[in-house]
Amino acid sequence: MDGMQIALSEAEKALAEGEVPVGAALFHGDDLLWADHNRRESAGDPTAHAEMLCLKNGAARFGSWRLEDCTLYVTLEPCPMCAGAAVMSRVGEIVFGAADPDKGCCGSLYDLPADPALHAPTRWRAGDHEAECRALLQNFFRARRAQQEDA
Repeated sequence: MDGMQIALSEAEKALAEGEVPVGAALFHGDDLLWADHNRRESAGDPTAHAEMLCLKNGAARFGSWRLEDCTLYVTLEPCPMCAGAAVMSRVGEIVFGAADPDKGCCGSLYDLPADPALHAPTRWRAGDHEAECRALLQNFFRARRAQQEDA
């Protein structure tokens, strides 16, 4: 299973738990360091994004906060907090599925890894399993809106 397939599997877990369906997986080469999904609602923690959980737990497993040779796969383009954490942890590459024109900070709203002030080694690549990632999110928000209308 590739990195984005693992991230999608995690996003499905988030969906089953009533969380926004975003999943992530952190790899060092072919070794999976950590995979997780959004847990903001269940943890009551605004920082419990899939990416943040992968960076924190993956770094602990890796034995260093410096993740230069690692790749972070995520189903949705990282927000400012997650893109910033990836840059500050020196993640080598971010690969994401669906772009986020409202909050995405790897090329959509802003390109945080490319900001020359940060001297970031982080590269990013978009569009891996894009249709599948986007459909998962759209279906979640469509169902949420329908529930709110019925209430």
